[in-house]
Amino acid sequence: MATALITGASSGIGLEFANTFASHGHNLVLVARSADKIHELAARLRNQHRITVHVIPVDLSNMNEVQHVYNTCISQNIQVDYLVNNAGFGDFGFFIESDWKKTEMMIDLNIKSLTLMSRLFAPDMVARKSGKILNVASTAAFQPGPTMAVYYATKSFVLFLSEAMSNELKGTGVTVTCLCPGATESGFQAAAAMEESALVKGKKLPTSKEVAEFGYKAMMKGKLTVIHGFMNSLMANSIRFTPRAWVLPIVRKVQGHAN
Repeated sequence: MATALITGASSGIGLEFANTFASHGHNLVLVARSADKIHELAARLRNQHRITVHVIPVDLSNMNEVQHVYNTCISQNIQVDYLVNNAGFGDFGFFIESDWKKTEMMIDLNIKSLTLMSRLFAPDMVARKSGKILNVASTAAFQPGPTMAVYYATKSFVLFLSEAMSNELKGTGVTVTCLCPGATESGFQAAAAMEESALVKGKKLPTSKEVAEFGYKAMMKGKLTVIHGFMNSLMANSIRFTPRAWVLPIVRKVQGHAN
C-alpha cells in the first residue's frame, strides 16, 4: 500500500488531501504545526479507512524541522511514495508596511521548506524509479501581485521550480505536478487578513475538498501544471497575451485595496 506525506495537513486543502488519499486506501504521514489537530485527524482516518497514519508535528518554516521529517521517515522505514507540499500562507497589505518576521516566515515556508522537502525525498523516489510530487502553488503564480507582493512571488517560484523539476525527472519514473488553485474556501483568507479583499468578499468560492480531489486526480495522471476552475484557467493563461503595462493595474483592481 502506497504512502502519501502531506504538509499543512491540519486544515484547508491539506486536510482535504488527507481525506482524499485516505479514501483511496493510501497510508499517510501528516505534517503540520498543530499537534492536536493532526493527531485528531489521524485517529479519525485510521478508524474510518483502516489505514496506517503517522503524525509528525513540526514547524516547517524551520529547516531543521524539515530535515527532522525526512530523518523520521528514514528511521521508521516509512517509504514516501507521494509527496504533497501543501504547507504555506499569505499576507495581505502593502509591502513597505508588512511585518518582516511574518514575511520571512512566509518565504521560509512557501519556498525554502517546499524546496528542501523535494530535494530530500525526490532522490529516493528516483532510486526506486517510482514516485509522485505535488506542489501547491496558486493562480497567483502567473503574475505579480500588488498588495500581496511576496506571496505572489513565492508561488511563482513554486510554479517554475515544479516545471523545471518535471523536465529534469523525465524518464525516471517520478512525476511532478503543480496545482494552481484560485481563491478557495480554506481559511487562507482569514490567515492572510484579506476577507475584505475584492478577490474574495461576497464571492462563492470552490471548497477545499473540490480542489484537493482535482489535485489528487491530476497527480495520479502525472499531469504537470493544472489550474482548478475554468475561469481561473482562462485568467491565468490570458496573462501571456496581455501587455505587461496592463497586468499590474488589473491585478491591483481584482485584489482590491489593502487599506
